[in-house]
Amino acid sequence: MKIAVVGATGLVGGEILKVLEERNFPVTELIPVASERSVGKQVEFKGKPYTVVSFEDAIAAKPAIAIFSAGGSTSLALAPKFAEAGIVVVDNSSAWRMDPTKKLVVPEVNADVLTAADKIIANPNCSTIQMVVALKPLHDRYTIKRVVVSTYQSVTGTGKAAVDQLFAERKGEKETPKVYPHPIDLNVLPHIDVFLDNGYTKEEMKMVNETKKIMGDDSIQVTATTVRIPTIGGHSEAVNIEFENEFELNEVVEILTNAEGVIVQDDPQNKVYPMPLTAHGKDEVFVGRIRRDESQPKTLNMWIVADNLRKGAATNAVQIAEYLLKHSLVESEAITA
Repeated sequence: MKIAVVGATGLVGGEILKVLEERNFPVTELIPVASERSVGKQVEFKGKPYTVVSFEDAIAAKPAIAIFSAGGSTSLALAPKFAEAGIVVVDNSSAWRMDPTKKLVVPEVNADVLTAADKIIANPNCSTIQMVVALKPLHDRYTIKRVVVSTYQSVTGTGKAAVDQLFAERKGEKETPKVYPHPIDLNVLPHIDVFLDNGYTKEEMKMVNETKKIMGDDSIQVTATTVRIPTIGGHSEAVNIEFENEFELNEVVEILTNAEGVIVQDDPQNKVYPMPLTAHGKDEVFVGRIRRDESQPKTLNMWIVADNLRKGAATNAVQIAEYLLKHSLVESEAITA
């Protein structure tokens, strides 16, 4: 199968190539795509070099699927051109997430909404993805009323320049370009994306709105505080969940243990709990610190960690592509013999 990766030279693009290889996705021809200034550069896939091409050349090559990780403005401009050519786009940006005509998909939660008619499929925000993977099986059993989430997000969510800023500050270098409005090393910034008129950031409202859309339930109330911290392994979340129905902790742990894509790490007596350091490079969502909220009934506290470049971006996109392939939702003429 021909696969295009748009934004192949970026941080997430590189991770997509890695995930395609690790999961042994049946790529017969890889088409790496990037901006004009990167055309002609090379990326490596399965030990072989591939030359980066323009989006026009990529469309002409007629891949079955194009996985986009090139930013919102690029997706708005180019995804429809790929879709018009019969190519299914899985888009990592925020461009299409809240478009009512586009599906917003986390495979473990709502892949069944996908049809052969979906030509542009949105990959959710990284912090939303890991949360709903853990929430969905609990919602199915107890019905969620309200979620209060505070995030502790890796600088990798901002991109390579943010990682460079962190390590430059750590070395005491002064001249590195600044991505954040304040130092990030030895600091915490309660500020991800832009502030909106309601006092929340765009990132916080993404978690509110995307959760409802993915879960298919507008009655779920969500409030979020999203925070950038000086880590690189993944995003962490403290999540407080109020249910309609009473629960038993043992059953909650059992449900999460059996949930697709979840690994429970919940043995605090032996200091076992999820951390970015141990989630780094993994595809699963890790859940621990599972305990009852003793301040009000039918309410649970959990700690959720996942690698934001993997499950929060690249892996989720590749899993969508895997689902399309498994369920024959890509056009056969786009598949090589």
